[in-house]
Amino acid sequence: MAWNEPGNKGDKDPWGNKSGNDKGPPDLDEVFRNFSKRFGGKGGKSSSGQPFNMMTLGVIAVIAIVVWALSGLYTIKEAEKGVHLRFGQYIDQVGPGLHWKATFIDEVYPVDVETYRSLPASGSMLTSDENVVKVELVVQYSVADAYEYLFSAVDANASLREATDSALRYVIGHNNMDDILTTGRDGIRRDTWSELERILAPYKLGLEIRDVNFLPARPPEEVKDAFDDAISAQEDEQRFIREAEAYAREIAPKARGEVERMSQQAAAYEQRVILEAQGKVARFEKLLPEYTAAPEVTRKRLYLESMQGVMADTNKVLIDTKNNGNLMYLPLDKLMDKSKGGEVKQPSEVQHINSSSNSNSTTQSYPTQPQSGRVSREERARQGRG
Repeated sequence: MAWNEPGNKGDKDPWGNKSGNDKGPPDLDEVFRNFSKRFGGKGGKSSSGQPFNMMTLGVIAVIAIVVWALSGLYTIKEAEKGVHLRFGQYIDQVGPGLHWKATFIDEVYPVDVETYRSLPASGSMLTSDENVVKVELVVQYSVADAYEYLFSAVDANASLREATDSALRYVIGHNNMDDILTTGRDGIRRDTWSELERILAPYKLGLEIRDVNFLPARPPEEVKDAFDDAISAQEDEQRFIREAEAYAREIAPKARGEVERMSQQAAAYEQRVILEAQGKVARFEKLLPEYTAAPEVTRKRLYLESMQGVMADTNKVLIDTKNNGNLMYLPLDKLMDKSKGGEVKQPSEVQHINSSSNSNSTTQSYPTQPQSGRVSREERARQGRG
């Protein structure tokens, strides 16, 4: 029967007290005396009569040492580094794997040094042109030195948060609102990164800034519509600029090609004129001996050749008024056109026109379908001579 079950009136409790009305706490001195009697006894013997020698103490000591040694085994994960301290003094940093430390003497604090951590920062800040803008920033960082991260500051993450807020306010305060909202965002991001590293350098927090993401800034809600219009206009400006650049890239090659073509044509014209001049010089040099031998004949031949060249592309009508009162009309232009077309000239092309003349004037009759214009001019010239 258990000592505390109902009906057990004579049994004692585990501390040697009777379970009667005596409900006080057990006597510690009596407990220790019972322990000494059981293990120590008198004369180096236990209460069971077995000798208590140093071998037993040795076994207990060996077991304690084994337990103490096993308790010093620990593992550092792959992405971590351990900060090893001995009696509170920094020893070194241990890498990933299984290690051992002296329990109660050494301490090892594992720190994750490879994971990228994020720290957001935001707030309404004053710009250089005295406008208020709401900005948001996310800093990505990692632990570069585990010992400095743990012991250079009370809370490295809190220190980084305050430094980020200070750097962001400094950069925003030195930029105007248009740059913050539109084209200057990348520059603000770089400036904030540089300023944050400058602030953190003296504190040696053991942190490395991996990236700074500057999120789109927002104007106050009261003027948001006006700023949206301004941003839209700036985007249209950039679009027009890109369209103009595309047009320039399209036109410029054509213009360069036209310039090249004109240059080639000018060079060809120059070459042609030079060759023609050289040909004329060579021709006149050949004519010089002929002209020296027969000047009059050569001069007349040159005149006829020149007149032939001049009159080759003009309409010509030959009229003979000295043929016994008959007017001979010879349409050379028609004859030449037909000769170029391969037709044979017929004698009927030559027409004789009867005319009667008196001492004062000459009356002339023309075919039914004369060459209007040319005949009338010749007639007027003839009447003027008459």
